[in-house]
Amino acid sequence: MRQFLRSILFSLFILVCSAAFSRLDAQSNSGSISGTVTDSTGAVIPGAVVSIQNPVSAYARTATTDGTGHFRFSNLPFNPYHLTVTRDGFAAFVEDMDVNSIVPVSTNIQLKVGTASNTVTVEGGEDLIENDPTVHTDVDRGLFDKLSIESASSSLSSLVTLSSPGVAADSNGLFHGLGDHASNSFSVDGQPITDQQSKVFSNQLPSNAVQSLEVIDGAPPAEYGGKTSLVINVTTRSGQGLTKPVGNITTSYGTFGSAAGSVDLGYGGQNWGNFFELDGLNTGRFLDPPEFSVFHDKGNEQNVFDRVDYQLSSSNSIHTNINYSRSWFQTPNTYDNLNITNVLSGGTTASPVFGGVGNTDQHSKIGTYDIAPTFTHILNKDAVLNLGGYVRRDGYNYYPSGNPLADLGPIQNESVSQQRSLLNAGVHGELTIQKGINSIKAGTVYQHTFLREHDNIGLINATFNSPCVDANGNPQPGFTDPSQCAAAGLVSNDPSVGGSFNPVLLPYDLTRSGSLYADFGHADIKELALYIQDQIKAGNWVFNLGIRGDLYNGLTVTRQPEPRVGAAYSIKRTNTVLRVSYARTLETPFNENLVLSSSGCANEVLAPLLACTPGVSGTLQPGFRNEFHAGLQQAFGKHLVISGDYIWKYTHNAFDFSIFGNTPIFFPIDWHNSKIPGYVVHADVPNYHNFSAFVVMSSVAARFFPPQSAGAGATVGAPGLPFRIDHDEKFNQTTHVQYQVPLRRGPWIGFNWRYDSGLVAGAAPCYNAIGVNTLCGSTTLNGQPAVDLSGLTSDQEFEAGFACNGVRATPNTPLPTPCLASQFTSSLISIPAPNTEDDDKNPPRIAPRSLFDASIGDDNLFNGDKRKWSLRLTAINVSNKYALYNFLSTFSGTHYVTPRAMTAEIGFHF
Repeated sequence: MRQFLRSILFSLFILVCSAAFSRLDAQSNSGSISGTVTDSTGAVIPGAVVSIQNPVSAYARTATTDGTGHFRFSNLPFNPYHLTVTRDGFAAFVEDMDVNSIVPVSTNIQLKVGTASNTVTVEGGEDLIENDPTVHTDVDRGLFDKLSIESASSSLSSLVTLSSPGVAADSNGLFHGLGDHASNSFSVDGQPITDQQSKVFSNQLPSNAVQSLEVIDGAPPAEYGGKTSLVINVTTRSGQGLTKPVGNITTSYGTFGSAAGSVDLGYGGQNWGNFFELDGLNTGRFLDPPEFSVFHDKGNEQNVFDRVDYQLSSSNSIHTNINYSRSWFQTPNTYDNLNITNVLSGGTTASPVFGGVGNTDQHSKIGTYDIAPTFTHILNKDAVLNLGGYVRRDGYNYYPSGNPLADLGPIQNESVSQQRSLLNAGVHGELTIQKGINSIKAGTVYQHTFLREHDNIGLINATFNSPCVDANGNPQPGFTDPSQCAAAGLVSNDPSVGGSFNPVLLPYDLTRSGSLYADFGHADIKELALYIQDQIKAGNWVFNLGIRGDLYNGLTVTRQPEPRVGAAYSIKRTNTVLRVSYARTLETPFNENLVLSSSGCANEVLAPLLACTPGVSGTLQPGFRNEFHAGLQQAFGKHLVISGDYIWKYTHNAFDFSIFGNTPIFFPIDWHNSKIPGYVVHADVPNYHNFSAFVVMSSVAARFFPPQSAGAGATVGAPGLPFRIDHDEKFNQTTHVQYQVPLRRGPWIGFNWRYDSGLVAGAAPCYNAIGVNTLCGSTTLNGQPAVDLSGLTSDQEFEAGFACNGVRATPNTPLPTPCLASQFTSSLISIPAPNTEDDDKNPPRIAPRSLFDASIGDDNLFNGDKRKWSLRLTAINVSNKYALYNFLSTFSGTHYVTPRAMTAEIGFHF
């Protein structure tokens, strides 16, 4: 703690000194372009229109030169831009400019007398390609304003899932990048956020506050660490340069009683700016539930975001982000969670009284705040020093049912409440030097994460820890001591005679008049990173060279040097870029419930509740990864560009998650290693006669290898043999098509097609009597191969779409068990044929699905000039596809995709 305070005080001292004795500027993941426009005599030209455009991301901005002929574009995402200058009486000036660092790009433009032109054009395929060794996807606000988003409460995750290749879609805003569970990080205006952003863990930055995204799928440069399967660079919206206030007010209503509203306002001047955003959502379907029918799934969310920019001079400014989000949501029920029967009285006697205790009623509340100031000093025209700090906190509260006995379910024997906080504070500094062919960046990041986990746990299953069993070994309710069994004609379940009764748990058995067990865990995680990288441009070659050193000091201590290299070669004649890259990365453990997972198996009360595996170390160790990429980018004319990469990743200590019962309390675990090969493809049609489109697709294997090396939970896998983890997916793709009707008041039309071949569904029952890498059973019925369904409830069978001899299960009517393997089918899960299931080569999977979304809108209904009204209609899952995300997943359970949902939105813009 003292070390952390000293680091913070020292950093603040540097920042204060910089503010007092130097001038400050900009932020660490966006750049600027400025310049002066003159005629052939050197006289300045006021009123010239300067436009910049990136045709692939559709980012475009326009400025007008002032009385001194000067213009400036700030807060630009790192990208190449096509710049055009027009003025009456002069020929248009066209130039390509590359913004790849925070070092300002300056240019002096001379216009020649000639025919005026006001058209911004893409000259050819060279404007569509980037000579960059690292594959990435750029998404601007112009696209995601029109992209149909399935989950309004996790819109940022949905944007990444729909627009980036290599992303497997999961429930509740979760996405798996390039075969890993959720090893993704966000860099918001230079602030690193490596904790999970799924809406059951945290509240995301509102998408209304985002100007653009850059999703890095390739081997990450040295400046990124921690969680690097996907790195999402976020540039937020700014009010700087908006001499007249610009704002939007929108409201919408749709299916499931979903009501949303937002207000944003940007205003400022050339030297300062403020952008403010406020939004809220209330819906009857906040999470993806385990039933296609929606019930007990209400939730609401509120976001406030404010960005302040202040430029003290032409070379100095200050930038601060402030964000607060709050969400409240129910844990969706299944039919198994209705009308729960449990002990009403007499739990310690031989004859407990059972009765109805109501429906399960669990819910959560998450509060997130983030404060991130950034200060930058431009040392000279070639060098910039950037300093920043941040404090971000997630406060998570999970509440059980009012009557804790109502929490009883097929996979939940405990009632749990949790108060958890994750406070992340840190400082970072970067020196960027751009000189000649070199673009050098050296920096350091120090962060201190405070983990606090407070859990209250009580047993609520009267037969989970029974002192007595019947003659067949079936546990019986009631009693408090094995010595009481004989008098009641039962058999002792005492461990001294081979029984499973655990007297340590008795004081916390709520069915036997016990009380809650309180567990408090805390940890301080300190991380220091140092890096230096250089991008070298030599003719048609671009080289990325870098090295990073991570010092992780948490529950364990790890030091790791991490070289990063890449090369790209541009064949200008054919508009082709060839690229290769390599990265060594340190994979740090997930922070969510890290203490519970690392120490729970050493706790005599928690160990039997967390399904601990004998011999598995409790403390999670950081892992390391070797990652290789090889790919190309090819432009075809000026209307099509295709990018693709082959990926191979090997990770030692590969992370996954497990779950506590049927709660949102997830905790990380460690596998020995993983091997992840695959490919990603991205194709763009930027604009062809008002038509634009993109296609992203990927095939990424996620092969994990036992044994489980650390963590509390236990998942499956034949000893020593690889298996496909439950976020492995053979193939997925998204196609987005958009058309702008070429009329002054014409509407636009958008259409999405998302295809998923299906995540692994390892919990699905099957038959295999001959396989060596399988957990299928080998039951028979009348001497014929059969599938044992006795471990599933009727509702779980219904959720999976199981049928036996054509008769489908219902929530209240189970299938006969066993069922002949030849007659066992599912409409929602692909079950391998008898004797063909293999956990690595042919596991059960969620059935393939295609989801179609459509939207239509008009951005200027009444043809206004300064004030505009807009209308948008959106349909999610137009065909009302009945499909699953997953089934009894170790991480998240069972979840259905969104049923057909219609939304109407009206907006006022000024």
